[in-house]
Formats: sequence, structure tokens, C-alpha cells
Amino acid sequence: MKRKNQWIAISLTIIMAASLFAGCGKNNAGNNGTGNNQGNDKEASGKVYYLNFKPEQADQWKDLAEDYTKETGVPVDVQTAASGTYEAQLKSEMAKNEAPTLFQVNGPAGLKNWKDYCYDLKDSDVYKKLKSDDFALKEGDAVLGVAYVIETYGLIYNRDILEEYFAMDDSEIKSLDQLNNFQALKKVADGIQAHKEQLGVEGAFTSAGMDSSSDWRFKTHLANIPIYYEYKQDGITSTEAIKGTYLDNYKQIFDLYITDSTCDPGMISSKTGEDAASEFALGEAVFYQNGTWAYNDIKDNEVEDQDMGMLPIYIGVEGEENQGLCTGSENYWCVNKNASKENIKATLDFLNWVISSDEGRETLSEDMGFITPFTTFEDYLPENPLVKAGNEYTEAGKTPVSWNFTTMPSENWKNGVGNALLEYAQGTGSWDAVKTAFVDRWAEEYKAANGQ
Repeated sequence: MKRKNQWIAISLTIIMAASLFAGCGKNNAGNNGTGNNQGNDKEASGKVYYLNFKPEQADQWKDLAEDYTKETGVPVDVQTAASGTYEAQLKSEMAKNEAPTLFQVNGPAGLKNWKDYCYDLKDSDVYKKLKSDDFALKEGDAVLGVAYVIETYGLIYNRDILEEYFAMDDSEIKSLDQLNNFQALKKVADGIQAHKEQLGVEGAFTSAGMDSSSDWRFKTHLANIPIYYEYKQDGITSTEAIKGTYLDNYKQIFDLYITDSTCDPGMISSKTGEDAASEFALGEAVFYQNGTWAYNDIKDNEVEDQDMGMLPIYIGVEGEENQGLCTGSENYWCVNKNASKENIKATLDFLNWVISSDEGRETLSEDMGFITPFTTFEDYLPENPLVKAGNEYTEAGKTPVSWNFTTMPSENWKNGVGNALLEYAQGTGSWDAVKTAFVDRWAEEYKAANGQ
């Protein structure tokens, strides 16, 4: 009997200790201010794992995730793929037990590889707050992805140095209004290159780096221009076999980039995206092909905000005087349908918070410099002179160049074009090899991507 009473006493002690420990844990969660737990007994459930595509916004996403976790108690892990490696890393991460709950595809072409992983967002808040279905990836009634940023790219320029060049006695172009076609651009670039010492620059254009941090500017973004004009001429929005109608135009703009540059063409294999951004930011070059997203990399240096502008990328096509900047999106959020119900809900809640809370909207618009396609951002516009430049072309009635690189058949195709461009620039390959990579490989990669 005595032994029985001892066991009862021991059991009661264990139960009381466990209850006390549980109570302390709950109070600590509340005292730490973890949002859903604070002021009530409800525990946060689910977690978010976001595989981010944009290295330039990696820090802002991590900070935003940490703030959300502090507010709600929901863990949010943000990992960022290195430039040019996103697709490979996504494949690797999706094969793991702890796969991303939130990931990205670059449009219809990218969706083909991942549509079987995409949760239907048609009933989600993030889809309901889209301004238009133009910003959604749909299959039938299913919404498989939503764009989260609308971006613009072109030729970023230094207005101060351009005005100095226009004032020179031998300059043929005297104002930005006259700089509205390829021939004018070539005259200005050649003139700047000839007077680079007098103007205090290293070259008209920043270096055309061809490593993975920079080559996408030419094998994808620049390549979009001849594709756009071919599609426009043929009245199509995609093709299984590109003809290369405007490849000569592609050649002449690329030639201008590597001839009137801060470096010799033979050096571009060693030049990076960071090099190009630095050359522009420090006033060493007048033109820099990039987009609105590049503002954070070049601001607060030698070029004042009021001296930053952006021109269309002119390639010598008839009527290009009416061309605007390249505008569109290749950034679509997708939610992993194979995640647990708790994690899917947590991910959808996180996305809604990002596009609805003051903190989320300020981060996307001000810190990341995004123009977003959501109705919740009417009063949240970035203080970004490159965004303003894009708006000015739209207001002037210029025709934006659509982003057709989401119709490019594969990453292998882009890499083939990039490799051929590098060999051509270095003098170790011919332009015919670029044509082969552009035209012949397009048809081959399209068939491979579509199982033909």
C-alpha cells in the first residue's frame, strides 16, 4: 500500500511538472509577440518555404520573412538561387522531403515543366486582387500562377554626360528627342567613344559581360527584340520554328555594344553583371542595357536620380521611332500543391500579407522597386526614375515591346545563343554560328520540349 501511494505521488508530480512546462511555453510565445499566439491560445500552424528567383532582392525577402514570422509565429524560410541556376535548383529542391511551398515560373514556357506541381489559385486572395487575368497563368478555369511584378527594360542612360556630348561642335545628334532610332544611337555612341577622354568616360556602353550574372541581358533580353518584330510581322505570338528575320538587326546592335564599350571584346568572358552596374554607377559609361530592377544596384553613386533615364533598344527596324520600352513579366508565383494543407494555407496567407500589409507593400514598391499588378498597390509606387521613364513613353503613346522570351523554347536554347555570341565577340566564332544557334536550335529545342 505504501509503495502504491508512492507511485501515485510520483505520477502527480510528473503531471504537474508537465502542465507547468506547457504553460510556460505558451506564455513565452505570447510574450515574444508572435502574432497569432499573442493574446490567445491559438498556436501558429504551417510553414512557408520560398525559393526566390531574384538574387538582387534576396536580402529584402529575408527581412520581410523574418518580420512576418515575428508578427504571426509562422516560420518563413527564403532561399535564393544563384543567377542563371534557378531551374536546376528548383528541380533539386522539389525532389526533397522539405520542398518549396512557394516557387516561380517564367511564363507559359516555364509553366510546362511545373504545371503538375501548381496549386489552383482561383479561390485565393492573391488571385482575387490581381488587376486582370492578363497577369495570370491559366489552364482552363485553373489559375496556376500569378505575376507579382511588371518590369521594364531598355537602355539606361546618363543624361548629364549625354547633354555634354550633345553640346559638342561635331555632334550630329543634339537632343534626346532626336535619339529615337538605331542610326541616331550609333552616331551618338560612336561620337562618345571618339571623345571618351574629353567626356571622362571609359566607353559609350558598359561591358557586355557574358558570365551567368550578365549574359541573360543579351541571350534573352536583347534577343527578345528581333523575336518581337518577327512575331509582329507574321501576326503570331509564338512559333515552333523561328525564321530569324531580324537577325541582321540583332547583329548590328550587339556589334555596337561590344565596339563602343568600356572594354575590348576579347575581355567580355571575364566581365560580370556587377562590373557593368559599377561602370554605369560610377559614370564610366553612358549606356547600360538593363531594367527597372537595376535601380537599387546603381543608385546613390555618381549618377544622380535626375540624370537617370531609359531609352528603347533600337535595332534599326522601320517605324521604331514609335517604339516604347520592353514591358512585361516573367515572374509568376506558384504554390506547391504537393505541400501539406497546413503549409499551403500558410503560404497563401503569407502571400496575401505581402500584397496587403503596409510593410509588405512598402517593401515590394520602395525597397524592391517593383510595379505590381495588384489592386492593393494604388498608393504604393516606387521612387524609381527608371519606372518613371517607362511611364513617360506609355503616356507619349509609344508602343511597348512585349516580353516574348517566355516563348523561347528552353534554357538550352538561350545558352546556345549566349555561347555563340561570346565566341563571335571574342573572334573565335562566326556570326553564322549565332544564326545556327538562334534558328536551327530553336526548332530542335521546341520539339524536345514538346516531346516530338
